[in-house]
Amino acid sequence: MPDSTHHSPSQRRSTQFHDVLGHAQLPSAAADLILLGDLTGRYATGSYSRLASDKRTVMLRGDRQGAAEHGHRITAAIACHVARAGGSVDQLTQLLLHPEHEGGRHTRDIALRSGQARALDYIRRVWASAVQTVSTTLALGSRDHAYELLAALRDRIETTPWRGERGQTALRVLRAHLNFAETAGGPLHHASERQTAEEAGISRTTLRAVYETVLKPGGWLRRLRVGHGREGSTWYLALGSAPSRLWTTQFPPDPALEEWTTPETATTADIDSTVLARLMGYDAFAHHGLGSAALVIISALHLHPDQTAADLVASSSVSRATTYRTLKRLADHGLVQHTGETWALAPRALEGFGIHLPDAANGHTPAQGWAKVAEQHGTWGVAARRKTLHTAERAAYQEALDRLAEHRSRAVVLVRDGRQVLVPAPRPDEIPPTWHAPDGRVLDPATGHPTADWRVATDGRLILITPADQRSYDELAAAHAEALSEWESVA
Repeated sequence: MPDSTHHSPSQRRSTQFHDVLGHAQLPSAAADLILLGDLTGRYATGSYSRLASDKRTVMLRGDRQGAAEHGHRITAAIACHVARAGGSVDQLTQLLLHPEHEGGRHTRDIALRSGQARALDYIRRVWASAVQTVSTTLALGSRDHAYELLAALRDRIETTPWRGERGQTALRVLRAHLNFAETAGGPLHHASERQTAEEAGISRTTLRAVYETVLKPGGWLRRLRVGHGREGSTWYLALGSAPSRLWTTQFPPDPALEEWTTPETATTADIDSTVLARLMGYDAFAHHGLGSAALVIISALHLHPDQTAADLVASSSVSRATTYRTLKRLADHGLVQHTGETWALAPRALEGFGIHLPDAANGHTPAQGWAKVAEQHGTWGVAARRKTLHTAERAAYQEALDRLAEHRSRAVVLVRDGRQVLVPAPRPDEIPPTWHAPDGRVLDPATGHPTADWRVATDGRLILITPADQRSYDELAAAHAEALSEWESVA
């Protein structure tokens, strides 16, 4: 009798996939997902439910729709596991179409309903998305690994030279996203443009400019999904490349003038970004106030006190002229002081309180908080006005979404022989002006009186006011066809 060897379930699964994947190794969780499917329901979250039309309550989706969403999430997860293990699309196809693999049920259902060609095309699309995702993200094995990645990212941000006004603004935006990522516990996080602009203390216009010209091209940020409704965009924070020399505001002089042949600022920086994140929301550091250069210089001095102006040019990546100009402006408020050739922060500079300097210009008064500094520069209230504007924009946007959600039916109610008849509108998107009542209700053309269950939206479409009406699209289509048939028979 031959010797028998006992194998654990995970070993048997690895052996089973060896013929398909060759030398590629899948983790045990991936093998379980392929063989057994989503037993824990990890990929079912949000698949079988959706927000109701009131945007507040949750209602169930149809079984077929929820199962399709759930199956697609399982398929995408398997594709990412195979791509990360170094597999190919052909190997993924074999795993998904194997009749004994529960994880490929969704793909096999597509093949049964729509044919083999449609299923193969679906697999190729999922594979392309998985390859792109795996190539631009890192696999996090634990929460500690996520925190280590964020710490490395923070260190990379603090040692990267962010030259020029555009680079310093990009630093504020990136630090805002790092705040969101630290709250989320990993580089994958959610944030809207308005939320990020308020966190960084800049306008949305400036925010979009640095997104497109600095952070996205530099590989620092990648938008995975555009936000809609109440959900912000989904972002992934990555270790980007160092900023380009084109960001600098000052280039080396002509060598023919026998001056220096390298840029003023060094190739690395050294700042404390936590200080920058703490101060960047204050009005004192708005565009026409102390500005982003003051933020970076304060962050550099907090990390390494007693630096010369030349040291600050290197550690903050601020040009020589801007460094001297910013130091003078901070000294006028008593926020920095110099001894000989070195500069240091005042004892309460991070709170916005300055000290009296004996060699300061005439009329100098120490700063009494960031609010007073903002008042002196004419930027007090910028953040409050920005938040008020964003609140109004959010309300208007939500109102537009609510109006769209209420367009569930396009008909008007008439009473004929004691019974109500749904009459399809003359056009699918509007009703005649003669049916409009002054208070927004719909007039019954037969009686001239307003109907109880209908309103007219601001865009001229009908709104059916029926809280219990949560019919699906198919049910609405059937009801519309029934109403059309009934109206034609009455007419």
